[in-house]
Amino acid sequence: MSDTVSPAVQRVLSLLTDPPTVPTTPHGYLDQLGPQPAADGSAVNTGIVQSLWRSRIGASLFDHAATAARRVVGILQSPAERLHLQPGHTVLDIACGPGEITAALARTVGPAGLAVGIDIAESMLARATLRHHAGNTAFLRADAQRLPLRDNTVDAVTCIAGLQLIPDPDTALAEMIRVLRPGGYLAVLVPTVRTGPLALIGRYIPGAGGAHLFTETEIADSVEGFGLSGVATRRLGTIQWTWGRKIR
Repeated sequence: MSDTVSPAVQRVLSLLTDPPTVPTTPHGYLDQLGPQPAADGSAVNTGIVQSLWRSRIGASLFDHAATAARRVVGILQSPAERLHLQPGHTVLDIACGPGEITAALARTVGPAGLAVGIDIAESMLARATLRHHAGNTAFLRADAQRLPLRDNTVDAVTCIAGLQLIPDPDTALAEMIRVLRPGGYLAVLVPTVRTGPLALIGRYIPGAGGAHLFTETEIADSVEGFGLSGVATRRLGTIQWTWGRKIR
């Protein structure tokens, strides 16, 4: 990929807390992490499952899983509808993977809008930038637990089948709400809800660095605590949506 920064990435720079003086995108995406962990020593996205997704094999497996997830998302409802997107809006797709949902959101907000896919995995972002080149689509390598965006900068945030892979989901949710403008919407989909036999699994996988399994009200309770209003959920099998609006 060229070091030339795309117009879409240029637009992302205005949203950042600390934009690079000389931005470069040698792999097509803007890297806000680099090779080192955070200087404050806070938790980073590590663990058995997270490491798998960052690997080349994991990226390939995720492609297949993401295709299946997109079919389920289409059955339940488009994230664009949950987010009340309009042409010209700026929307974040957290844990974007290979960027399919980011690209769909970009089509919804149109040329005047901006869709930003955020992921921690370089292998995922490399696939995303290779496949999606729209002028209103940009990809950013960043940790969802420390989003590098200013407060109140975007119109909508979504996280589709990725929150369970983040070591501290509450911190990530708080960050998503922080960057939302008043009146903006958050919509989160998780692929597993911890009930029945899954409760036993959920006790042990997180301790091994794996995926978090949520209870039915866990995400809703968290986002309400962080100031989201009109919070609602919808569940189908082991798939659950949670969404709401930031009032102030």
